[in-house]
Amino acid sequence: MTSSRMKRIARRTLSVLLKIVAGILIVILLFVATVFAVDRISTASENRKLEPYGEKVTVDGKSMNVLVQGEGEDTIVLLPGYGNAAPGLDFKPLIDELTPDYRVVAVEPFGYGLSDGTDAERSTAQIVEEIHAALQSLDIDRYVLMAHSISGLYGLDYVNEYPDEVIAYIGLDSSVPSLSEQKIEASDVAPIRWFRNLGFDRVQLKLTADPYEGLDYDAKTLEQLHILMRRNIYNDTQLNEVVRMYGNFQTGQRQSFPPDLPVLFVLQKKHPVVDEWVPEHEKQIANSERAEILLLDANHYLYRSHPVEIAEQVKAFTASFLP
Repeated sequence: MTSSRMKRIARRTLSVLLKIVAGILIVILLFVATVFAVDRISTASENRKLEPYGEKVTVDGKSMNVLVQGEGEDTIVLLPGYGNAAPGLDFKPLIDELTPDYRVVAVEPFGYGLSDGTDAERSTAQIVEEIHAALQSLDIDRYVLMAHSISGLYGLDYVNEYPDEVIAYIGLDSSVPSLSEQKIEASDVAPIRWFRNLGFDRVQLKLTADPYEGLDYDAKTLEQLHILMRRNIYNDTQLNEVVRMYGNFQTGQRQSFPPDLPVLFVLQKKHPVVDEWVPEHEKQIANSERAEILLLDANHYLYRSHPVEIAEQVKAFTASFLP
């Protein structure tokens, strides 16, 4: 075979390869463009279906959504775990069980539910100050603080900042400062923003199991929850919170519950990853004068699956110190 023929074959081969690569790139771009367009169109449609709930209060010039339900003389303030799409709706099974006996206040921090986002750094101190400001605007100044997951970290700071207001603390599978999350840098979340901005977060949710499947939520609540899941996932406020999380855990390790504060932990009996889950909670209340632990055969979101058991335990627990 002559060299000129070899060159012609090489050129044709290269041309074919370039066309294949170009075709693949075109398909990828079309796929990305389709995902982006579908996400924008779907988001606009879903926003029209979104129904307000709760009431808005102004904190630092922004709007924070708070759901108040029940007419009980005693108040329970509910704080959500990280990434909760809509605390006022997500806590509904538990709220419904508690409201015959208590007034329940579900706070949706900035970046959650129907609340605005914020550029303020998500340090524990900042989040606690914002939640307190929201409660103050509603003239709520005596209450049991109930916190799920990461709000256990914020709640620990809260009870020390406002000891004259918090009369008891209840942790729902709440985070423990000694069991820190991994450190995440700001640069680590940059790809997540691209992922979100292109609409792939919607694809992710579509391919992920529905966390509410088989649970006691009505169809309307489920529709609103799913809309807010798609709207709030990976928003900038929550991404800032996850970047600040490691530092917040380190700060929390210097804090403890006031010995005279009644504390109740409601925990999953067997954590799927962390063997020290229950023992570390036991250490947290080692110096508490009045403390209890309820273990449930449940996952991390135990308030969704076991609202009756939790409400009964809360009522029994608070009966010893509430009038």
